[in-house]
Amino acid sequence: MTDAWRVGANLATLANGLLGVAAILYTLAGNPIWAMLLIAIAIGFDGLDGLLSRRSRMPARRFGRVVDSVADAVTYGIAPAVLIADHTGAAWAPFGDLAVGLAAAYAAAAIARLVYFTARGFERPYFLGVPTPQAALAVIVALLFHSDPAFQSVQPIGVLVGVAAISVLMVAPIPYPKIRAGATLRWPMAATGVAAAFALVPLQFRPAAGSPLYDIAYASALAMLVGVASYYVLGPFTVRRGGADGP
Repeated sequence: MTDAWRVGANLATLANGLLGVAAILYTLAGNPIWAMLLIAIAIGFDGLDGLLSRRSRMPARRFGRVVDSVADAVTYGIAPAVLIADHTGAAWAPFGDLAVGLAAAYAAAAIARLVYFTARGFERPYFLGVPTPQAALAVIVALLFHSDPAFQSVQPIGVLVGVAAISVLMVAPIPYPKIRAGATLRWPMAATGVAAAFALVPLQFRPAAGSPLYDIAYASALAMLVGVASYYVLGPFTVRRGGADGP
């Protein structure tokens, strides 16, 4: 008998992966803002996948974990890496090789943590290392403020230092919470997702600095920055390691 919850979860996984592929194509076509929006939307499908899987009566299978991790590798590993590597502005010209190298390191770190999660990490009630969706969000925040649209200023070194730190945190043995019902950071992370939408949707229209759309996007990006930073800084302190019901 077909389990509708499992079918829905599989469709959400497929949507996640397809959005990642589309994000890569949009970046290569010269539209990184669309790519960032697609990655942010994919995070919603990733969360929906987990929610539907937990409602399913069918036991989780290794094949499902592998497919989910492949989709995550595309959307939160390779797509952000392409965003990091693909820059044509004059300020980025001296840093082209470094950007490509750090993009490769980021992708490798994301894939490594997903391989570990698929093999063993899924058994833990928390993540070990920053999960890849949160890493992708951090990359988007860094690019919004210091690359495109550069809400503050174009700072390639700042972006690349941030990427290096994110890459290390993905594979560092630091516990981070899974955002499930009852998790301490559940609502702040939901608010961060809403802020991402309010930041990235107006930017699709390339609003002029000082215009209402620009101000909405900027304020929302600041809220997104606070939300991502709260997960990175406060997340490890909300993990309960003692029991299987930890977040």
